Amino acid sequence: MKKLRLRTALTTGVAILTLVTAVIPAEAQWTVFDPANYTQNVLTAARELQQVNNEIQSLENQAASLANQAKNLASLPYSSLVQLDQSIAQTQQLLAKAQRIAYDVTTIDQAFSQTYPQGYSSSTSSQQLLADAQTRWQNARAGYQDAMRVQAVAVQNLESTRAQIDALISASQSASGALQAAQAGNQLIALETKQLADLTAVIAAIARAQSLDGARAIETQAQAQQQLFNFLNYGQGYRPGSAQMFH
Repeated sequence: MKKLRLRTALTTGVAILTLVTAVIPAEAQWTVFDPANYTQNVLTAARELQQVNNEIQSLENQAASLANQAKNLASLPYSSLVQLDQSIAQTQQLLAKAQRIAYDVTTIDQAFSQTYPQGYSSSTSSQQLLADAQTRWQNARAGYQDAMRVQAVAVQNLESTRAQIDALISASQSASGALQAAQAGNQLIALETKQLADLTAVIAAIARAQSLDGARAIETQAQAQQQLFNFLNYGQGYRPGSAQMFH
């Protein structure tokens, strides 16, 4: 009898518990916490966040690289090319205006065949010797004058060269990229080349003047020898003869 009552009570309790569980909403039911699953989810989220941060850093690096490339490709705002061309053109024009004997092989050969002969013959007149000597003196004088003109232009270019060097050094120091620095360096090299061109022109002008004067001196010696020869060989000399004093 007691067993029957106990079985009946248990059956009733289970039925009541089942009914209560079915009536309670899902939100109110108990949740089971899994520590291992939670830890795995946290690690996954951390890795994804780190990946996002890496991608952001990569984009920032690419942006900085593009900015640096833009600076490296920027051209130098200052250029001395026009001044260099004008200076060299001025020197060339001055050399082209060389007096009497120009810087030309054909002209030089013609002048030396006419005015600077290798020697004079006994048939050359005194007037021709004097005219050639005068021409050679004028050539030498003009050569020295031309040389001094070229030297004057080279000296005048020093102030312009100084200003260009200052501007290029300033542009190089304030260059924002590799291209600007390289362009400033190239222009400094071009400026140095222009100075070498001025120096070459001065040396050429001085050498020309010295050559003309040296040729004049050599021809003067040759002319003096010919004049001495003509003087010593003036003919058969004096011949005595009869003269009638009175008719």
